[in-house]
Order: sequence, then structure tokens, then C-alpha cells
Amino acid sequence: MFDDLPPDLDRLHTLRVWHTMWLQRIDAKIAALARRQTEEERGHRNRPAPPEWIIELGIGERRPPLQIHTGDCHMAGKRHRPVDRDEARRLLATGHKACGHCRPDSLLGITDLSSNPAPTAATARRSNTHIAWLIIHIRGRYTPAADVEAGTGQPQKLFTTTRSTWSSTCT
Repeated sequence: MFDDLPPDLDRLHTLRVWHTMWLQRIDAKIAALARRQTEEERGHRNRPAPPEWIIELGIGERRPPLQIHTGDCHMAGKRHRPVDRDEARRLLATGHKACGHCRPDSLLGITDLSSNPAPTAATARRSNTHIAWLIIHIRGRYTPAADVEAGTGQPQKLFTTTRSTWSSTCT
């Protein structure tokens, strides 16, 4: 049998004391981590719910309201206060700006006051076509005379499916 322990009694007692101290340290660390974990769980359970609506406040003595956000919007600044649904609707109706990220005006049913209307499908198609046209014409990759390939009578391909051609067109 493999025995790597010392043969004398003094050194065995020393090892026993040493390992007892280590077990106490390990037990203390386990207890501390268990306490911390239960405190975190208690904190998560007892955390108040975020407000439904908040208003971002300006700088200065009066701190005027700047923008209305939903309660969980991460775009809201550090200076804000909670407001109820009626006050948020009133502030939007009086001309205060709605956050363009969380869109509280849409959630509150005040779509006609939106400063950033959602694009329609037709607008998006028109926008994409316009962007492609600008890329080709400004970069000089396309000329009206090159619409039809020489002798074939077929329109030229504006975009190819290869990644290198697309990236060279856009650069």
C-alpha cells in the first residue's frame, strides 16, 4: 500500500491541525457565500417593480421635463422621475417629446403626435432603391449608356451575388 504520510506522531498531529484549520476556512467561506446568495435572492424578491412610465428631466433649478419613456427604457438618462399613465398622456399631448427608442406615444395610443412615424413597406422599398441608385451613380460604377449590354439587348446586372463584388461596389 502507498503511504505518503510521515511516520512520526508529531508530524501527523501537525498535519491534522493544519487540515483542521483549512476545513474551518473552507466552512467559513461556504457559510459566507450561502449568506450572500440568500441576501441576493431576498433582494430580488423584495425589489420594487419599475414604474410604468418615466419622464426624463433637464438640468437646472427647475429641471424641465424633456422626454417621456417607458419605465424599463435603457435610453432614459439618470435624471428622471416616475409618472402615471394620465400624466404621461398629458405631457405628450402638450408637446413634450416621446422617446424614439421605446415609443411611449404608440403604447399610450397617441400615434398622431409621434415625431418618428414608423416607415411603411412602400417607403422602405423606395428608400432601398434610392440608396442602391445613389451607391451606383455616385461611385461611377454605372452610366446610363451601359444599361444594355453590348449587342445582347439585355439589361446589365447591377448587383451580383458574390460578396467581393458587393463590397467593392460599396467601398
